[in-house]
Amino acid sequence: MGKPNTQSISRKWLNVPYAAQSPAQQLDIYLPETGAGPFPVIVAIHGGAFKMGDKADGQLTPMLEGLKRGYAVVSINYRLSGEAIFPAQIQDVKRAIRFVRANARTYKLNPNKLATWGGSAGGHLAAMAGTTGTLTDFDDPSDPNVGQPARVQAVVDWFGPIQFDQMDAQFRASGKGRPDHDAANSPESALIGKPIQEAHDLVKRASPATYISPASPPFFIEHGTEDPLVPTEQSKLLAAALQDVLGPASVSLTLLEGAGHGGPQFNTPENLAKVFAFLDKHLK
Repeated sequence: MGKPNTQSISRKWLNVPYAAQSPAQQLDIYLPETGAGPFPVIVAIHGGAFKMGDKADGQLTPMLEGLKRGYAVVSINYRLSGEAIFPAQIQDVKRAIRFVRANARTYKLNPNKLATWGGSAGGHLAAMAGTTGTLTDFDDPSDPNVGQPARVQAVVDWFGPIQFDQMDAQFRASGKGRPDHDAANSPESALIGKPIQEAHDLVKRASPATYISPASPPFFIEHGTEDPLVPTEQSKLLAAALQDVLGPASVSLTLLEGAGHGGPQFNTPENLAKVFAFLDKHLK
């Protein structure tokens, strides 16, 4: 997917720092072409195995469709695993959410209507932001906006890894995919700073499922049935765990038949209409 053309978007602020520890801690804000706001906010979180990707790359394209539907889009960068290991990434996401709330009036944003949306590693972080929204575990006391809530009102998780130390076993059981997540140089091992099978407590701390509670927001989860990088079982187990606590009406799981790790089936008008119907329900 090519880089989206954002030059035609007239109302935008690019490379806005939300923290000062790293050049990576920046975000871009896009507003609909018309309307005074305040606009409900899609917080777009890019994927890239926790080690690559960018807030303005092609992964942003489906989120930008929200501009036509009355949403502001805030696309964030965060420290990648080559710069800082877990929990720096979720700390950055939460700092960005708090920055949005603290500066909502300046940018015509609705501080009470936020959703996180990401794919792959971005899906993981979107889910983490959702389930840890009322917790202080990943707060940075140096954040000047730490008094702002970090809770979001909805989560769109596209094929995010959830429980790192189960992924290879799930691939072997299904006969699909590439069971190489347990390797010492896997993206997940690089993220937490050690081989994941030697750090089960740390892996548990890095799992969105660990923090599911009645305070968790509604989730919209999609995963391709032929995903070679993240087992479909990751999303199925997360959805089941969320449904046990929140009830089936608050959790949607769709398995896109034949789809891989992302791809055109996620970005069709028909599929995006389902995503935005979910967001409309909870943010409008």
